[in-house]
Amino acid sequence: MDLSTMLPLGLAGLCAGFIDSIAGGGGLISLPALLWAGLPPHLALGTNKLQSAAGTTMAVHRYHAARLIDWPTMTVAIVATALAAAAGTMAVLWIDNRVLRAMVPWLLLAVAIHVLRRPALGAADTPPRLSAHRFGALAGAVLGFYDGFFGPGAGAFWTAACVHLRGLGLPKATAFTKVVNLTSNLAALAVFAAWGQVDPASAGAMIVGQAVGGRLGAGLAVKHGAPFIRVVFAGVVFTLVARLLWQAFVG
Repeated sequence: MDLSTMLPLGLAGLCAGFIDSIAGGGGLISLPALLWAGLPPHLALGTNKLQSAAGTTMAVHRYHAARLIDWPTMTVAIVATALAAAAGTMAVLWIDNRVLRAMVPWLLLAVAIHVLRRPALGAADTPPRLSAHRFGALAGAVLGFYDGFFGPGAGAFWTAACVHLRGLGLPKATAFTKVVNLTSNLAALAVFAAWGQVDPASAGAMIVGQAVGGRLGAGLAVKHGAPFIRVVFAGVVFTLVARLLWQAFVG
């Protein structure tokens, strides 16, 4: 791989890691960059999981240092997410995800509008509607499989679920989301790697940028809290919706 390809991939990794660490949706940048570099779709998906895991790891470390992650309550969610994401990734290698492509933009749009209409949403912790174990089993199975099978907007769905069902404020919900995102990335990566669908050279070009971007983004989220996260979250979701609708109707 020559320098003219490595540098744009590194920059794409930086931008993707920054956005992903705050609100998810970094794949909006990283996956098209890998396709631009000439990787076929399944190879690009597998490689994207590898480079994304690097940025997410840095984000998780930053949120952990800020004491926003309650690890004991996440055990069930991590296990359920890992198993479901691996199953979803195996399914995507065989099954057409056309139905999800049609549904997801509208679901994401509803989430973004709901967040913007309620400025106090996620500003502080509220009483949970589900216990940690029930939430982990349910959300891990559904959203873990979704992330492995299709993926766009998984972080937004996780964050919304954490706020509504676990009563977490946006900073803690974002931290929780990064942990399960890392879990599903690693599970999916294991499946793609077993099928030989990972390009280490392309991933390596993006990993340094991902790591820096992930740390910077998580640092800003910790520093500025819910108002900052809400704005970035809504912007990323609306952009993701526009991209998915463009792909659906234009191709």
